[in-house]
Amino acid sequence: MPHQSSPHNRVSSRYRAAFAGALLSLTLSGCAFNSVFISYPSQLAPVKAELGRQGDAALYRQFDDAITGQDGLLYAQEAGRIAQITGNFEASKAYYRQAVDAYQKFDEQAVISASDLGATASSLFINDNVIPYRGPGYERIMLHQYQALNYLFSRDSQGALVEVRRSNELQQSEQARYQKSQASVQAMANGTIDAEVNRLGQAAGTTTSSFLNAYSYYTTGLLHELLGEENDAFIDYRKAAQISPDNPYLQQDLVRLAKKLAMPQYEEFKRRWGDAKLAKAGQGQVVILLERGFVPEKQSFTVPFRIHGNWQTASLATYAPGRVSAPQGEIVGLGTVLQTAPLANIDALAITALKEELPSALFRQAARIYAKAEMARSVRSESKRRNDEFDAGAIAMQIFNVVTEQADRRSWLTLPKQAQLGRRYLDAGQYQIRLGQSQTQAIDVQSDKTTLIWIIETGNFTRFYSIII
Repeated sequence: MPHQSSPHNRVSSRYRAAFAGALLSLTLSGCAFNSVFISYPSQLAPVKAELGRQGDAALYRQFDDAITGQDGLLYAQEAGRIAQITGNFEASKAYYRQAVDAYQKFDEQAVISASDLGATASSLFINDNVIPYRGPGYERIMLHQYQALNYLFSRDSQGALVEVRRSNELQQSEQARYQKSQASVQAMANGTIDAEVNRLGQAAGTTTSSFLNAYSYYTTGLLHELLGEENDAFIDYRKAAQISPDNPYLQQDLVRLAKKLAMPQYEEFKRRWGDAKLAKAGQGQVVILLERGFVPEKQSFTVPFRIHGNWQTASLATYAPGRVSAPQGEIVGLGTVLQTAPLANIDALAITALKEELPSALFRQAARIYAKAEMARSVRSESKRRNDEFDAGAIAMQIFNVVTEQADRRSWLTLPKQAQLGRRYLDAGQYQIRLGQSQTQAIDVQSDKTTLIWIIETGNFTRFYSIII
């Protein structure tokens, strides 16, 4: 008589098969394997430390092999940013193109691929680090903004304009996508997540949206103005000022352009912020974009509990409390000290993006906890059926569950903590400038021209890049 398997055995076999599939996914997942057991921030820590000194100019090359893996988009962003920080704008453009291509491939996937299904299934038994990295909206927006700066410093103004326009379009589309998704994630929240969302909201301060970035809008406006498209510049400066209303340089930009273009808002702006300061004969202007530090890395919080008599743990990403604002920069060598003003808090964008993602992360977490609990109960029941005195299978399963339950701490970690802005008219000539106690950098100012100075501060080392437009 043919053997009939019991429903319990079929369930047990199903979970054992899923468990085996999860282990197979670990073996085949390439670079994603590292993030399963080794947190992504600890992988990037040596690279960030190297950027804090003059270091190896080809530091970005170590990511070349990783770009072909599941987290290729993230590594391409990191490599492009590292090449950019160290002044290799051509290499940075190539890496950023790979990241843009990866985003576009995700967009074009009308049907979830078999590999995505496998990764999502494996994540139910391992953790979210198995899922290919896709990046939050603010990273994608900044990718195009930074690509625009690559083109600008390579003297390709038209290529720069294409990228900043794409950055603006993404800010609008990300806002629409987020608003559409809110109805579906409201039901996923619980008391613990609500409390964490509220805490992250307080940590982010006045930043209420991760996809509205004053730094990106200002970069767009500046490029429009430098290329003679002043009406478009006025529109983007206004958007930037709505997000960062206290920046005095943005206020002056709006007064100046409103006066020049005879805008109806001129009288209102003049009353609020004073009349426009204009260049004198023989003067040029200096615009300073200052980037300070690195965005914070994600932490994790873990909650242990018991299901069916077995220990389970839940791990979710968070940001440490006690966010500290970056100090305002003081640029010496331009006559009186020029103090830069905050333009965008990238760390607040990152915190807000995590806050927006937490409800859906909880949904995946709930499914994973249930799957792991059922798998452990299945193994334990099988041991009891065989009258095993030493329940090695159940113990091994509990150890596996605890070890693999790691929060997804991946994010673009070489982004700056904060972007600041400074602007001044100066007589034509050469100036020796420095930021605080940094090394001195020579810059030139030409009459009726703009000298754009991009200062990137990474820990104990500061890099200066300038271009006259």
